[in-house]
Order: sequence, then C-alpha cells, then structure tokens
Amino acid sequence: MKPISSRDNPLYKELKLLASSGAARRKAGRTLLDGVHLAQSYLQSAGRPQLCIVSESGRAHPEVAAILAQCDAARIQGIVLPDALYGGLSQVEHGVGLLLLIDVPQPLRPQTLTQSAVLLDNLQDPGNLGSILRSAAAAGIRQIFCSAGTASAWAPKVLRAGMGAHFLLEIFENADLLECAQHAAVPLLATSSYAQTSLFQADLRQPVAWLFGHEGQGVARDLLDCASTQIVIPHLGAMESLNVAAAAAVCFFEQVRQQGNAVTLS
Repeated sequence: MKPISSRDNPLYKELKLLASSGAARRKAGRTLLDGVHLAQSYLQSAGRPQLCIVSESGRAHPEVAAILAQCDAARIQGIVLPDALYGGLSQVEHGVGLLLLIDVPQPLRPQTLTQSAVLLDNLQDPGNLGSILRSAAAAGIRQIFCSAGTASAWAPKVLRAGMGAHFLLEIFENADLLECAQHAAVPLLATSSYAQTSLFQADLRQPVAWLFGHEGQGVARDLLDCASTQIVIPHLGAMESLNVAAAAAVCFFEQVRQQGNAVTLS
C-alpha cells in the first residue's frame, strides 16, 4: 500500500474530483464504492477494481484488512491516506475507511426488449433510484433503462441505497425510452394513479417491462401512450399514491408471486 499524505498529490486530486463531481465521474467512466459491503459485493460479483483506498485508521478494521489482503493477493494497487485526507473523499459518516475505484460497467445495449426490464423516466431522487435497483435485483430483473433526466445510477448515494444491486444488473443510462418502448417484444406496463386496471388483475406470468416516472409528475404522456397497459396499485388508506420506490417493489414482487404460482402449477 502506497502512502499519500499531500492534498496536492495528483492522484489524490483526481480522486477528490471523482468523489465530488458527477460530471467528472461520467467523463472518466469511473466511480467510487464506499464501505465494506459495496466492496465485497463488487469483488464477488463484478471483478477487479482499479484502486483500493484505505484510511490509516481503517487498516485496523478486520473486514477492511480482509479486503486489503484480497486486493494485495490480486496485485491490485492500493493507497493509504491520513484520516483527514480520506474524509475528503468519503460521503459516509463514521465509515470504516475503505473505498474502491472502479470502472463503470458498460454492458451491450439490446436492440429489443425481450426479457423483464425496468424503464425509469426522469426519476430524480438518488434514494428512490437505488431502492428500485435493489428491489429489481431481488426480484430477478436484470435490465434497467434510465432516461437522460434520471439521477446518475453510479452516484455514491445511489450506490449506497442499491446495497450491491448494481453488480447484478445491466444498467443503461441516457436511454431513449420511447425507442425502447417502440421496440419492446414484451408488454410494457406503466403505473398511473388514473388507470382503471389493478396491478392484481394484470397477467404477470410472462416477462414484462415496467415503466415508472418522475416522483411528482409521473410518467410522461408520450411514454404512457406507448404502454400496453396502464395499471394502478389499489390501496385502502387516504394517501393519494405510494412512493415510486415502494410502488416498484410492490409491482416486482407481484410479478414474482405470479411467476412462482405459474411454475408451481406447471
């Protein structure tokens, strides 16, 4: 592990820019994973990081030490930072002192939707996006298409909310959702509080593409018009609607329930 103690070190300055700027992350095609859980998930599912970054105090943490040993065995470059410098990179309060620098995966974008997928139209909140990714991965959905107006999927807050889901998914950013919808070989289901069809009336035993929209405005009208079916989630309370991440989880696991029943009956 190479020690770095100066804020003027070129590598540290590059890392500081990546930690603080979404534009810098997009330009470099790289991002930072903060903490043991994300690091373990990446090493188990995705592969080899570009750099391992640890704070001086973090080296004493048993789980951090185990990851450092794994990185050392794989000959992955590592640096040690004084706690004060490390704090300039991490957005996690009371973290363990471990970051991985990784290349953002660039999966090959399919020309046609042929499997269950999620289309996200102008979703703004990083926490909602990360939660949807986590629920999708748990439900066995692999493909996520994010419009240009959607929050950056590889931003630190989204990564933390996703809890490792990113590495089980194929995430396509800046996607043309209209084009995706028009080239879908599976039904496209859009959530709308004005729909007449209940989620529980929809046939989800087959692959479907789910369409979710902006937290306040919902799915754009031109995309709604492309949907095979508009659905609503029934609820009993006086609230007008569910949070979009909660709505997505309900939809995904109704699909899991129906597909589980279909498998059992066959």
